[in-house]
Amino acid sequence: MKLGFIGCGNMATAILKGIADSKLLEPTDIFVFDTNAKALENVAAKYGVQPAENARALAQSCDHILLAVKPNVIQSVLQEINADLKESNKIIISIAAGKTIEFLRSALTQNNKIIRVMPNINAKVGEAVCAYCCNEAVTQEEKQTVAALLQVIGKVIELDEKFFPLFGVISGCSPAFVYMFIDALARAAVKNGMSKNMALEIAAQAVYGSAKMVLENPDTHPWQLVDMVCSPGGTTIEGVLTLQKEGFETAVHDAVQNAVDKDKAL
Repeated sequence: MKLGFIGCGNMATAILKGIADSKLLEPTDIFVFDTNAKALENVAAKYGVQPAENARALAQSCDHILLAVKPNVIQSVLQEINADLKESNKIIISIAAGKTIEFLRSALTQNNKIIRVMPNINAKVGEAVCAYCCNEAVTQEEKQTVAALLQVIGKVIELDEKFFPLFGVISGCSPAFVYMFIDALARAAVKNGMSKNMALEIAAQAVYGSAKMVLENPDTHPWQLVDMVCSPGGTTIEGVLTLQKEGFETAVHDAVQNAVDKDKAL
């Protein structure tokens, strides 16, 4: 596989780091291009990958082309490399938010193989959850190859494209919600005399461990886990009832719904 990255931003570098750490590909088989010459130079030097002169040169050299550019420029990038995508084995992988397979296909003049991917920010620590979908031109073997590539940054699931807007919220937006929750726990601890750094470490580890409990006990409902923590007349049930009284679940539901509605309006 010859893999090319057009765009060297946060998500592209997170994937590059995952590939480098896993040694999934040799650096000589990875090409990068970015219009920001300094960013391109830094990424090429850090990971030992091959800098391309421009997007067209990269497309000519690679059979897998990962588009990691902003959604507002992806159409112009596709049109720029369109003439270099005539080989049927070239696969376009897009991580541009909100840009459907049909949108990507309409920017090209041939029926290229297209895979749409939605990662999240936790790719930076190898704990992302990535959803992907593809057009009919992509074979099962090619799906598996790209899934293996994405697994270097976390969990990978194939998802019907109609669920991508919802996935973008419960996976893409939710880290911000969780960061807010962790910070709120830490600030409450600070109010009671604990240092902020210690409180953040404790709160973050508690959330990390709680997420692991849910993932490793798929047959146990989260409310069953809540009940396991709540002793009769104890501190936890007092806190749980307070969260319910203050509208914790309703606030989360409203946050998700408002974010979904915003996505539809974009």
